[in-house]
Amino acid sequence: MFRNMMIILIFLQGVLVSAVLDNIDIKGVKVPVIYEKDSHLPIVSLQLVVRKSGSIEDDGHAGLARFTASMLNEGTKKLGSIGFSSQLDQRAISLSANAGTETFVFEISCLKEQFPFAVSMLKQLLSDPNFTDASFGKVKSQTLGYLSNKESDFDYIASVNLKKLIYKNTPIEHPFSGDEKSIKSLALDNVKNFYEKHIDLSNLIIVVGGDLKEDEFKKLITPLLDDLKVGKRREIKEFAVNPKEEEIVVKRDTQQAYIYFGAPFYLKSGDENIYKSKVASFILGASGFGSRLMEEIRVKKALAYSVYSRQSVSKSHSVFMGYLQTKTQSLKEAQKLVKEVIRKFVKDGATADELEQAKKFLLGSEPLRSETLSQRLNRAFHEYYSGYKLGHSKIVLDKIEKLSLKDLNSFIEKHDEINELSFSIVTK
Repeated sequence: MFRNMMIILIFLQGVLVSAVLDNIDIKGVKVPVIYEKDSHLPIVSLQLVVRKSGSIEDDGHAGLARFTASMLNEGTKKLGSIGFSSQLDQRAISLSANAGTETFVFEISCLKEQFPFAVSMLKQLLSDPNFTDASFGKVKSQTLGYLSNKESDFDYIASVNLKKLIYKNTPIEHPFSGDEKSIKSLALDNVKNFYEKHIDLSNLIIVVGGDLKEDEFKKLITPLLDDLKVGKRREIKEFAVNPKEEEIVVKRDTQQAYIYFGAPFYLKSGDENIYKSKVASFILGASGFGSRLMEEIRVKKALAYSVYSRQSVSKSHSVFMGYLQTKTQSLKEAQKLVKEVIRKFVKDGATADELEQAKKFLLGSEPLRSETLSQRLNRAFHEYYSGYKLGHSKIVLDKIEKLSLKDLNSFIEKHDEINELSFSIVTK
């Protein structure tokens, strides 16, 4: 009884304390602001998210976006890496830059009383990044060291090779961190040019929340944003996943076979059927133990240590992918069974019991996915970024609750493209 009451209270907290969408006018650009007031703890979280500035913009220099983020984490020219980080550490401020596939993000997390200082440090970073030869050499050495270590990471090798297959001839085919050749060929001017081209107001989204009034935040952030150039709005192009079934096999000294697989998934970001995809993905392979793939391949046949699949839908690409590990002598049998399980799932669909279990988990675990400020802000951002109104997640839950087996299986049957599997394998 007490546990149920706690879950209800957590859920209500997530509902009653929710994000709102506003904007701030800087140099004639209305920059969207996703804001949530939360006074439960005296903390503030801020993200400056720049659209179309992640690895899809590496432009022939694989790993450039992530390398640029690493350079920005070296602080400012004036203070240097150690001096900059010391100023932050003394005040327990977290300030970092990172790059994803589509976006470039500056992030601050700190106590409310330290937020003005944190914003002033971000302002210094944006206007005076440590783009020096010394910092460049340090980051290049660290990146090459990281890539060298990955040469013995068989999961990494299989994953990178799968990207080469399914995203062939697109900007997504290369590793986020680049490879040895691309990093060695980088010059400091590449970093400077990437930063100058991509960090602007026209592609900026602000995500902020915590123990801070919105007008207080706008007053603090305006001087920082005034330093950014206006730029031009960049639209994200959608890249098709390779529909041709292909295979890469890499031989290494290993007792296990690492099998990564992927296929096209024809669904666009913002599609009204995303919720059906979420349920289908959960049943087929995203739920771990209890999923169709896990039951058929590990539990019944004992052919894998682990097996997982998911469908990923974003603005730049939409894909079905998964992985498993098995004994090297079981490789062919396990690979064949993956194809069979997926083919049967597409043909026959889910069972009534699988749908019921999926609903129980997805609806029942909802409070745990919205109990923290960070979770709610991330959710609100993805709602906005995908083209939905804030609060769309509640609509999704209602649709999942009402989803019939007939409608789900009709959706699954229409997406037989996930049978067009390509495989990336590392084995003995």
